[in-house]
Amino acid sequence: MPTTPRPLRKLGFLTIGLFDAADPGRGHESTLEIIELGERLGFDTAWVRHRHLQYGISSPVAVLAAASQRTRRIGLGTAVTPLGWENPLRLAEDLATVDILSGGRLNPGVSVGPPMHYEQVKDALYPDTAGTEDFGYQRVRRLLDLVRGKPATDFSGVEGFEVYSDVVQPHSPGLGRRLWYGGGSLRSARWAGEHGMNLLTSSVVKAERPEGPLDFAEIQLSHIREFRAHHPDGEAARVSQGLVVIPTDSASAGQRAKYARYAAGRLPRTASPQGPARLLFAPDLVGTSAELAERLRAHAAFREVDEVAFALPFTFGHEDYAQILTDMAQRLGPALGWRPGGEKA
Repeated sequence: MPTTPRPLRKLGFLTIGLFDAADPGRGHESTLEIIELGERLGFDTAWVRHRHLQYGISSPVAVLAAASQRTRRIGLGTAVTPLGWENPLRLAEDLATVDILSGGRLNPGVSVGPPMHYEQVKDALYPDTAGTEDFGYQRVRRLLDLVRGKPATDFSGVEGFEVYSDVVQPHSPGLGRRLWYGGGSLRSARWAGEHGMNLLTSSVVKAERPEGPLDFAEIQLSHIREFRAHHPDGEAARVSQGLVVIPTDSASAGQRAKYARYAAGRLPRTASPQGPARLLFAPDLVGTSAELAERLRAHAAFREVDEVAFALPFTFGHEDYAQILTDMAQRLGPALGWRPGGEKA
């Protein structure tokens, strides 16, 4: 039985936006078409990952700006933008612009920490300040303050024919409540709660105590509870879960075999914490919607949330994603008590 009954209220999905280096336009167009399909199917949110120097979306803000003009209802998010690659002031301007263009549908998710492979990329990214850049929570705090309308400068007014503002323009008043932190540790969950953000959880957590439990669901549950214990909204604070979930109801035999191979190939990493950071991964969930609904209801952390952004596997094709999303919206979502966006009262 659920520890706290939370019927599924928002159904979302997450994609990396994979593309072929020889034809990147096709891959980006596929991502936009998948987001359009998500809206037609009634999904509440569509999220894109952020990948630098890889064959996935490197500029989700630009992609979501395009998606905002091809959709009308679905929420658009980033899960997540690593702030080590970003200037918070410039990012605040871009996010506010896309939020205005989308009619207030943007859900920016961010994280902190040094950029991946920083030693190899630092001279290109920060040639003069690589050794002094702060990649901690203060970077998020700067973004929060700027998006929420705190002054960026002590200068404003008229200079000649130019008019200047002391806050980021455009200013989108609701955006500050739609900022998410992607966290997999107790410390991050606590910090996000204390600063009034929303919390994005995923299929990876930190097994921080060697003597602690190694049950993924229980660790993630502890993060959710820590977050809400420190958030001004308490139990009403928003948390979204992002497990890899692959329904097979309408899949062909070939697709089912491919999905099973994908999950099996990634299963060994779930047996124990990985690397110095002791990252613990959740198994990918593959099966019919009835089977998946049963497994999710048994997941301690899932029982604590009413929003999900199920992650699409990285390496599948457009037709696979269309089948997975269709089954999610038409079978899995309803099995979890969800109703499509267009049908909500």
